Order: sequence, then C-alpha cells, then structure tokens
Amino acid sequence: MSELSACFDGDITRVHGIRVGHAHNIQARTGCTVILCRKEGAVGGVSVRGAAPGTRETDLLRPGNLVEQVHAVVLSGGSAFGLEAASGVMRQLEMSGIGLDMGSVRVPIVPSAVLYDLGVGDPSVRPDALMGRTALLNAGKGMLQGAVGAGTGCTVGKLVPGSTPCRSGIGSASLTLPEGVTVGAVCAVNAVGDVYHPHTGQLLASAVMPDGTPVTADGMLYGHAPASRQARIPAGSNTTIGVVAVDCKLTKEQCCRLADVSHDGLARTIRPVHTQMDGDTIFSLATARTGSEVNFVKICAAAAEVTARAIANAILFSRG
Repeated sequence: MSELSACFDGDITRVHGIRVGHAHNIQARTGCTVILCRKEGAVGGVSVRGAAPGTRETDLLRPGNLVEQVHAVVLSGGSAFGLEAASGVMRQLEMSGIGLDMGSVRVPIVPSAVLYDLGVGDPSVRPDALMGRTALLNAGKGMLQGAVGAGTGCTVGKLVPGSTPCRSGIGSASLTLPEGVTVGAVCAVNAVGDVYHPHTGQLLASAVMPDGTPVTADGMLYGHAPASRQARIPAGSNTTIGVVAVDCKLTKEQCCRLADVSHDGLARTIRPVHTQMDGDTIFSLATARTGSEVNFVKICAAAAEVTARAIANAILFSRG
C-alpha cells in the first residue's frame, strides 16, 4: 500500500453545517483557508498552546465572555500580515446578511490564526482581504488537502542545523460516532518539529541533510544529530493551526475544553510540539444539528483522534 493510499478518510465538511474554501498564490507559496459555519453560526471555543501565536478574536471565545456564535474561522499564511484575510471574510458575510444582529448592522464573528510562511516563497505576497473573500466564495462540501490554502507554504522539521525542512500542507479527517455525531478536524501544519504517524509511530516527515539523509529532532536528544545552543530560526516562524468541529450541541465551556483536548492530537503526531517557536492554536465549533445526549468524553477522544489524522494527512497529501 502506498503512503498516499493510506491517507485517513473523510474531512471536516462531513460535519453538518461546515463548509471549507481555499485561496492561494502557488508561485508565492502562501494562502488562506476559510471554515464556514451555517448562516446562524456555531458555538465556538479556542485553545492556544504555542508560545508565539498570531490570532484574532480569541479572547471573545473564552468562557464568561458575551458572544458565543462564530460565523467563520480563517486559517492563513503570511504571519501577522495574514490576519487581514479575515477582514475580507467579514465584509463578504456582512454583504450576505450574516453576523451578530446589532440592530442597525450585522457584525460577523470571524476568529483567525496565522502561520509564518514568509521565508518560503515571495515574502512580499501575503494573504489579504481579497484572498480571504475568494476563499469564502470557494467554500463548499469536500476539500482539497495538501499544499493548498493555508498549507501552501507549510514546512516541518526545522530544528537540526544545516538541514532542509520537509514540505507540508493542510490536512483534514473525520469520524462518525455510533450515535450519529460526526467529529472532524482540519490542520495547517507548519511545525518546527517532525511528524509521525499517529497509529504506527512511523516517521512521516523530517528534515534532510545535504546528502538526502533524513534527520530527526529526536536525534538531538541522543547525540545522533547536531544541536546548537540557539535555534537557527526565530520564534514565531512555526505553527500548527486548525479547527475541530462537531455537529452536536455543546456549550461554550465544552467547546473550549474540546479545543484543549484536540491538542492531544498534535502531541501524538508532532515532536517536539508547543515550543516557544510555535504558535499552536486550535479552534472548536459545535453546529448543534442534534441536541441528543452524547458522551462528552467520547467526543473529546474523537476530537484528538481526528486532529492527529488531519496532521498526518497534511503530510501525505502534500506528496500527492
């Protein structure tokens, strides 16, 4: 069986009420991805574990704060410049009559997180409002995976001095529980660490030395790879960002917990993860297709699993 045929099934658009759209500049190797909720929005949460995040509207999603409904989430390249893509999504949603009803105007709630890809392609080209709007208009069921959208300029394996990082991308996966609830995830993987298969532990992506020999960050712990006193890449230049979604009813507090445990999927597949050079951020969405009681522990376990699968798919599809 080839690696590509071993990709995990499904994607986040199998979750009722979720659509995904990409826009990118292949030559400049940057882009953005929009995760669109149904018109009335979805209950949202967030968990930021990396020490160098670039985000928008994350405070709004914390328990105790007023607004609960999210209308779209934007994942983008371009570092902090890429946060502009969310503005284009907001304007298009407003034109479509979607957003928080404030009487005289509707205000779409569009959280966003960015990753650093400025050193991969043309650093003068960044996702902007137009690219964000284009990604929104492209949103639909089913999604492309690999080096597209926010994953266009993604790479992994950047700790070993003198090595070349491996190309990565954006991946997605989903799982339908026996109760009929679907849990899905999408992740753009631009980690400083290496990526491993979540079930077999097989190395999927790492840096390579000039002679083509793969070299892992783990090797530095045992003297098998060179290590420097200081990282050769600046803080904030790596990140895994993503969204996990379910189509059952959850509270805002539960959504934040769901985002928290979804980081377990990063820990299963990326080594090292949540470093001071990563801005790892996961959003969560609950579209409330069903209000039936579902074991929340089971949902959390499924969220961690599909997040791990999505990260593996980001690597496997980027090779296709």
